[in-house]
Amino acid sequence: MIVQVLQKTQTIVRYQRHNGEIYYGVAEDDEIVQLSSDFTEIVNDELKYDGSRVRYSDVKILEPVVPSKIVNFGWTYAEHAKETGGKANLKEPFLFLKPASSIIPDHGEIILPSRDLTKQVEMEGEVALIIGKRGKNIKEEEALEYVFGCTIFNDVTARDLTKADPQFTRGKGFDTFGPLGPCIVKGVDPTNLKIVTTLNGKIVQEGNTNQMSLSIPFLISWISQVMTLEPGDVLATGSPSGSRPMKSGDTVVVEVEQIGKLCNYVK
Repeated sequence: MIVQVLQKTQTIVRYQRHNGEIYYGVAEDDEIVQLSSDFTEIVNDELKYDGSRVRYSDVKILEPVVPSKIVNFGWTYAEHAKETGGKANLKEPFLFLKPASSIIPDHGEIILPSRDLTKQVEMEGEVALIIGKRGKNIKEEEALEYVFGCTIFNDVTARDLTKADPQFTRGKGFDTFGPLGPCIVKGVDPTNLKIVTTLNGKIVQEGNTNQMSLSIPFLISWISQVMTLEPGDVLATGSPSGSRPMKSGDTVVVEVEQIGKLCNYVK
């Protein structure tokens, strides 16, 4: 007899109250149960409830983590690799990093650089992993044990620059080019999550992490051979096909099942 155990999900948010204080909390419907725990305590399941409850609509939702690094795996979806001039079905991912200065929260503004710098800025909706414990040379079969939870990432890209430069730092690294959030959800399987990106309400990207040409456990193990993963690090797993240019006034929403929606406004 096979007994299936369903793991209960938990939604963690980081937010700022009107007094300027920043907290973590557990989201429950339209309320947040406030924690006095810091991120290190939270990833170790040391949840200290301080007795306060706040309405989700009464606080400013922030980026869910302050990472030591944002690791991006490129061309992990074959069709997206083809549409952006990459190579499909690589044996190893195309790797790049984003600076922490690129991160903005849910409902933050994506600021387009001067047209003297780039004329083609596009969205890339992705599932992002939040690392929960320090890891180096992680075995593939143990890789998911290092994932604290999942969130949503928009890998905003100056496509004309990534096609022109020998590496992706400039085209990926502008301020505001890393929308992240709105929450971290524990207990979901990152290997089977549907991703839908809309631009002004129209679906432009639709995919599932089960379509990736490189598995998530492989990616975690692979990058841990290169660099030590620290709690709070963000691993962006790549984007399905359908990336489109954005212009000032646009609204882009990346929705991932079981996690929620990441909405940002283009300025």
